[in-house]
Amino acid sequence: MSAVEVETPQGAARRLAASAIRDGFQPAALHCYCDVQGRPLFWRIRAKHPDGRKWMRPMRFDGAGYSIGEPAAPAEGKPLYRLPELLADPTALVWIVEGEACVDALAKLGLVATTSGGESSTNVADWSPLRGRSARLWPDNDAAGARYADAVAAVLKPLGCDLRRLNVTALNLHEKGDAVDWIATHPDATAAEVEALPLEKQSKIQTPENGPRVILRRGSDVQPVAVDWLWPGWLAAGKLHLIGGAPGTGKTTIASALAATVTMGGRWPDGSRAEAGSVVIWSGEDDHADTLNPRLRAAGANMQRVHVVEGIDEAGRRYPFDPAQDMDALREALHALPDVRLIVVDPVVSAVAGDSHKNAEVRRGLQPLVDLAGELRCALLGVTHFSKGTAGRDPVERITGSLAFAALARLVMVTAKQEAEGDRPERRVMLRAKSNIGPDGGGFVYDLQQSELDDFPGVTASRVLWGESVTGSARELLAEAEAVDGERSATDEAADWLRYTLEAEPMAAGEVLKLAKLSGISDKALRTARERIGIKPKRSGFGRGSSVIWALPPIDAQPAHTCPLKERASMEEKGIYGNDEGVEVIEL
Repeated sequence: MSAVEVETPQGAARRLAASAIRDGFQPAALHCYCDVQGRPLFWRIRAKHPDGRKWMRPMRFDGAGYSIGEPAAPAEGKPLYRLPELLADPTALVWIVEGEACVDALAKLGLVATTSGGESSTNVADWSPLRGRSARLWPDNDAAGARYADAVAAVLKPLGCDLRRLNVTALNLHEKGDAVDWIATHPDATAAEVEALPLEKQSKIQTPENGPRVILRRGSDVQPVAVDWLWPGWLAAGKLHLIGGAPGTGKTTIASALAATVTMGGRWPDGSRAEAGSVVIWSGEDDHADTLNPRLRAAGANMQRVHVVEGIDEAGRRYPFDPAQDMDALREALHALPDVRLIVVDPVVSAVAGDSHKNAEVRRGLQPLVDLAGELRCALLGVTHFSKGTAGRDPVERITGSLAFAALARLVMVTAKQEAEGDRPERRVMLRAKSNIGPDGGGFVYDLQQSELDDFPGVTASRVLWGESVTGSARELLAEAEAVDGERSATDEAADWLRYTLEAEPMAAGEVLKLAKLSGISDKALRTARERIGIKPKRSGFGRGSSVIWALPPIDAQPAHTCPLKERASMEEKGIYGNDEGVEVIEL
């Protein structure tokens, strides 16, 4: 096999980032995470947009080829960046920064530096190589940077590190300024000058009396209060709620209907009156103008009280909202609204920057939103899906991703279609599957109706028509709705799952098989469903770097955003994200 046929990490990075490059992002760097022997474990692709937005994705090699994602972390935790260099001189002072670009900038000055990547990765990294060593923390000049430094300090103190924090306020950096920015304004700086930068005189990580302490509160000092219900038994202020179900059951439309009820002080499905207030919606899937806004209008919402998170504006530059970095900005914006009563996150998995199948990362991602809902005394509603192949299980266990989603939620609602039975026509039901703060079970019948907006001819949207209440447990009622033959049921589940998974873009077969396994779908059901839908696996690429791609046939899907082989070959000839020996910025 010739060298030309083997895909390099740089070539794979450009291929996997092709859609971002078409959207105007420019390749910036490819960072390699290695084991103690210096063998690559995974890479982090980094690209930047001229308007300031960033595009970052992990990339792994699984033996068959390169794909987006990280490999399973070792039992001791994920490796630190530049681990071999960190271990090469165990007596050297270690600089800890946030982000690989800062590490590389300090390393060019001859300093030993490392990072776990960012705030969300602090507690899942293996910091043991720093045990007993002298280290300096260089936080980014913002609240998120301070939180990262605090989190790292909490991890390193038990390891006996001599840890000091840089006084970033004395560096005259702009907000969010970091080591890269300081070096850019001091191009002739040396390692000695960096080591002479001012440290915090009384760093809280150095003063035991200012360290973490347990807060104990006597039960006799707490005055019991009643749950603050927006909708008695269904939506409570300061609590996380989930609504999940199979694709096509109208979960987002129901969330829009509930939001509309709040904005107009309307009637809930049980006839009780809602207290009017504002709603805030963060949607990671639906377009505001052609989908979300029409649905809210169709539901009768008071649009003056609807606020949709559309992004972040920083010094005239706009970029997408990132919960891992922009929670402080969201908190400030929402505190400026006088009457927020409901926050909707659709899908709720968008709030998790890490792996949505890991309990710790789900809790870390959702907790800031739950805390914000508590501060504002408003309800928090997350929209999610059922994992495929879970029919018959407890509805709470069917919520996709980690069990932490349903565990954190105080109330879980589920949706389903029920087949016609006797004189009863086919119907949809919304059921209460779990409640830690009130009764569970029961629900309401609803229907979905398409209608044209009166004030906007030609614009149609779906809306909810509520029906009678139903009684019984969610598990029993879902079992009625999903009572089909065993093998056909498994194939149907797999077919629905495949359409939902591949509707956005084609995917490598290995990734599809992995996700299917996580969703409880058998290989046999997946193969049968693939043949039923008409998916024709196709090989992409050449040699070891090639992979088999699954895509929906044109009749079932939007045009796929793929990178033609001819275009890909041209891209690879230009040089990718740097060379195998280091990291550099590529100018296209």
